[in-house]
Order: sequence, then structure tokens, then C-alpha cells
Amino acid sequence: AGSQIQGTAGIPRRSRRRKSVAIAYEPGQGDGAEPRRARWEPRDWREQLERIREMRRSRDAPVDEMGVQKCYDSGAPPQVMRYQVLLALMLSSQTKDQVTSAAMLRLRRRGLTVDTVLQMDDETLGQIIYPVGFWRNKVKYIKQTTAILKQKYGGDIPSTVEELVQLPGVGPKMAHLAMHIAWDSVAGIAVDTHVHRISNRLKWVKKETKHPEETRVALEDWLPRDLWKEINWLLVGFGQQTCLPVNPRCSQCLNQDICPAAKRL
Repeated sequence: AGSQIQGTAGIPRRSRRRKSVAIAYEPGQGDGAEPRRARWEPRDWREQLERIREMRRSRDAPVDEMGVQKCYDSGAPPQVMRYQVLLALMLSSQTKDQVTSAAMLRLRRRGLTVDTVLQMDDETLGQIIYPVGFWRNKVKYIKQTTAILKQKYGGDIPSTVEELVQLPGVGPKMAHLAMHIAWDSVAGIAVDTHVHRISNRLKWVKKETKHPEETRVALEDWLPRDLWKEINWLLVGFGQQTCLPVNPRCSQCLNQDICPAAKRL
């Protein structure tokens, strides 16, 4: 989806302090660098991943048909599309894709832009987005974030994870997905409850993690970077259809014989 909107209007350049970047040397590189030990990686992960790809081949999970990448107006100007992506992500938190998609459609019928949302009173916005999860809080966050976008970013959305997570109601998962979808940029792995749960079930983390952010750090430590963008889409759909939160459908899973958490009958 992100590639559809990468022809973007320029954002006024903002001065940023240059950050120092630590350089990790490969074995044998650098001045007297010690050879690095082989990086930890999970057992059977390549085969597990390939089987998940096979199970997701039909692309018929709710995330495929009604996910955030399907919620924005692909005919709108790039800046408007990016704003709509961010709003869809904010609405999607603790909300089913079907409910988010319907709310976005109602918003878009009113002409979903920074200006139209700023002109909308809180009660009207609440009526439109209801019944998304925590809709009252989201009304407040949407209004606050939209005002910041208007004042600080000329109506566009920030183009870095660091700036995105500073916006009210925007967490790390949303920020990484916004980078993927809106900016066609891979800054990290977007970890939601599905990715968090499945990563722990498959033992794709060295030790059990309690929170999605811990899981993101653990995955980024070993998962090849060229897979970072794909992994969210794969695991979310897999989690919606097969590896369910309660009563996972292990008997229908191609990984049943190599999954540490599988129920084997």
C-alpha cells in the first residue's frame, strides 16, 4: 500500500540535531574488532515463516480486506492520504478491522482532511467514529493531534517514528505502520497483540516478553531487516484466522509439528 503513495509533497525542512550513530562491526572489521559471536536465532523459524506464508497466501483475513492500508482514499492528494492513514491507525487501536473500516468510511464521506476534522465539534466526531474502542479518548486525541499537524507540520504527518510517537494517541506500533504505509519506509517492526502473541508462542523471542515493545526489540535483534515490513501483515492475518488468542486452531495449522505451543492431538 505504501508504494501507492510515495510520490509525496515536500514538507518544510525542520532543523534536527544530528544523532550519533553507533557502528556495529562485522567479524574481522574495524581496528582490532573482536569476532562477533553468531547471533541467536529461533529454531525452525525459516520453515515456520514459509508455512505461515503458505497459510496466508489467499489474503482473505480481515486485515487484508479492511485493514488500515485499505481505509484511506487512494485518489486523494498524498498529504491527505497520509493523514487518513494516521487517523485509521489511531482508530484501529483495540478495535476490530471491520469497525475501523466502517468508521473511516463514515469520516471519508464528510471529506476527511485536517481542516474538516478541526472544524468538526467533539460530539459530531464521536458520533461518527462510535463504536470504535475507547472512542471518547480517541475524539480527544484526534483533535489534539490534528491541531499539532496543522500548526507544526503544515497539515502533513511527521516522517520519523520519533516525531510520530510524540503525537497524542500515537504509540510505537502505529508509528511504525505509519512509516510503512504512509511513507513507504521501514524504520522498525510494527508489533501489535497478534505479533506479540505469536512471537512468544513460536519462541521467536529469546525469553518470554510481556509487552509488544519488548517483542519488537527482541525481533529486530535477529530477524533479517528485509522481512521487517512483511512480518506484521503475515502474523496479524495468521492471528486473526488460525493462531487465535483463545482456542488457537492448531489442528488446521501447518506448523503444528514444529510449534512449541501447539496442541498435538
